[in-house]
Amino acid sequence: MKVFFINPPFKAEYGKFSRENRSPAVTKSGTLYYPLWLIYAAAVAEKAGFEVEFLDAPAKPLNHEQSIQYVKEHGDHTKLIVINTSTPSIYNDMDFGLEVKNMYPDAKLILVGTHPSALPEETLNYNSNIDAVAKREYDNIVLEMAKAIQDKKDLSTVKGLVYRGKDGKIHENENAAYITNIDEIPFASKFIKEHLDVRDYFFSAAEYPEIQIFTGRGCPCRCNYCVYPQIMHGRAYRMRSPENVIEELIYIRDNFPDVKEIVFEDDTFTIDQKRVIDICNLMIENGLNKRFKWLCNARVNLNYETMKKMKEAGCRLIIPGMESGSQEILNNIHKGTTLKQIREYVKSAKKAGLLIHACYMVGNEGETKETMKETLKLALELNTDTAQFFPLIPYPGTEAYDWAKKNEYIKGTYEEYCKPDGTHNCVISLPNISSEELVNFCDEARRKYYLRPRYIFHRLYVGIKNPEDLKRSLKAFGNIKKYLFKRK
Repeated sequence: MKVFFINPPFKAEYGKFSRENRSPAVTKSGTLYYPLWLIYAAAVAEKAGFEVEFLDAPAKPLNHEQSIQYVKEHGDHTKLIVINTSTPSIYNDMDFGLEVKNMYPDAKLILVGTHPSALPEETLNYNSNIDAVAKREYDNIVLEMAKAIQDKKDLSTVKGLVYRGKDGKIHENENAAYITNIDEIPFASKFIKEHLDVRDYFFSAAEYPEIQIFTGRGCPCRCNYCVYPQIMHGRAYRMRSPENVIEELIYIRDNFPDVKEIVFEDDTFTIDQKRVIDICNLMIENGLNKRFKWLCNARVNLNYETMKKMKEAGCRLIIPGMESGSQEILNNIHKGTTLKQIREYVKSAKKAGLLIHACYMVGNEGETKETMKETLKLALELNTDTAQFFPLIPYPGTEAYDWAKKNEYIKGTYEEYCKPDGTHNCVISLPNISSEELVNFCDEARRKYYLRPRYIFHRLYVGIKNPEDLKRSLKAFGNIKKYLFKRK
């Protein structure tokens, strides 16, 4: 029995739509994430003995017609169609899945991802031909659904599934338990090696080509806007053992001679700093620090000693969510960090020789034009290697979405979460700050940050020391320059 996993094209005329981003879009920097959650689910099904077909249309990129042709050529004997989705692309993704199901009417169609997980009944009501959606992490949900189809069992046996029964009504099964033994999940890198091409993906902060993996799932932090912990993976950080992580890094070393950097995509890789040090020591023992560099998401409570060990183990860059220059805003969004911590973090990282990609966000509860100025002031003061500025994008299932919806601050439909060209759009408008003002602030902040002579000379200096970093920077700049020089 074949299970067909599909990351669909996003509209016929656009290509590299990155659904796995925490804010899905065609990114200004050209970043395209691996569809890792879909990859893990496909790897689990394949490990269980199912025939698996995998299409990542944005990676090539394939348009709608090319993707349909690929499905026609590879879809024989398909009994389960798994469609990756996101909030901005939900109707597009659903329509593609329905077209595939029309080609294979005996197959079941399931939609997966944050949107159907947050809004299962609403999603099923979009169209009566959608058979099911998965709630929360879906590796084992898809597997158990495939087993039920193969064994001709009722879907009521599949935990975590919300489905349309034979009576035409929607039924919601009890939630599936989170996977606790993360070591049992197959390596994403092995599946990538066998089914995908690393050169189809780009991460603007990493040297090219890079490969992304997860070493854990979930996050104990309470940030009210963060999508995956609230909708998919929960508040507990379930970790792979250091030995299991090193085993995959050795696999990457031996099977991807061109890969220059590893991206640890955990929401916060550095939650358990003792584990980070253990992983670093094993990297050093196995000589992996001499083979490739790596980067990770790292909260601002990371201490200097851990940073030093990370640097020794090959870490090049860390990505913290600074979010705001206002302590009041940080408190409102339950960030659990302080401006003092942020400043000490940047000082320690620079001392340890680590680069920083800082993330800033405006439009949260309590935001004013003055707090936005404080955020830009902080960004310029910290002067990290790179920085990004975005308006809050409140996704269904998050506390930030509930806050914005309750106060009628959301002014757009799901499709309007992205502009017609697939790039991010601002759907939130506060009483004292319009959506246009939020966007204009981020555009202007980006210009002020990146077009400073001090910053330009810094990038050239880093590039002279590291030609690979210069190539990465030039590629990212080539993608983003039209946004830097565009003015209202």
